[in-house]
Amino acid sequence: MPSITQPALFEILQASTGAMELFPAVWSAAESLADSDARTRQAGLAQLVELNAPRLSPLVAYLIATRLADPDLEMRHQVVLVLGDLLAIDKEGRAADDNVHQVITTYLSQMRTRLVYSLLQVAERFSDADAHIARLFNACPFAGEHLLEILSDRNNPLPVRKKAIDFVGLVGYLDAIPALERLEIRLQTRLSGQQAMPFAQSASLDEEELLPTIRGAITSLRAP
Repeated sequence: MPSITQPALFEILQASTGAMELFPAVWSAAESLADSDARTRQAGLAQLVELNAPRLSPLVAYLIATRLADPDLEMRHQVVLVLGDLLAIDKEGRAADDNVHQVITTYLSQMRTRLVYSLLQVAERFSDADAHIARLFNACPFAGEHLLEILSDRNNPLPVRKKAIDFVGLVGYLDAIPALERLEIRLQTRLSGQQAMPFAQSASLDEEELLPTIRGAITSLRAP
């Protein structure tokens, strides 16, 4: 795999009017993304956005994408918003540079379950992230499978599993309908048994809270 080198950044900056003067500030802010202090990473990201560097430079966009797994949830949230915006048209009706778009979608296409889980944690905490995360999931052909894996794991927290269901419906993973229906039947059967024999209720009763969300996703997926 060819490495992304500093000249690529020079090329994109040279192609943008007046952007070459921003290079020292861009490079300094980009370096901050690797700092051990979360506040420094957040400040570096904010500066890059202010300089419009993510929309101009594939290298900067790539560096930001690597922070999707940042241990700090607020930093992860900000990265989600930035990348989601890069995959959409901005307020002036302009899209990000084609090379920027390609770098981001290539990176996202390689997402695995752990990264999908980290994005669900962001969605569970920050209500403004859903549309952005949906765009990120759209770039990954395996995101639906990862969401179902997270949903099916009873060791995962219920709020995260609920968000997995939400995104299955929101993004429109039609292949997930059979899995959702099987889970609906299993949970409904368990709930019926517990209602018939209240003395046998298990500690996993809370799992039945997933039923309304599952039914809502199925309805959404089956809608014309």
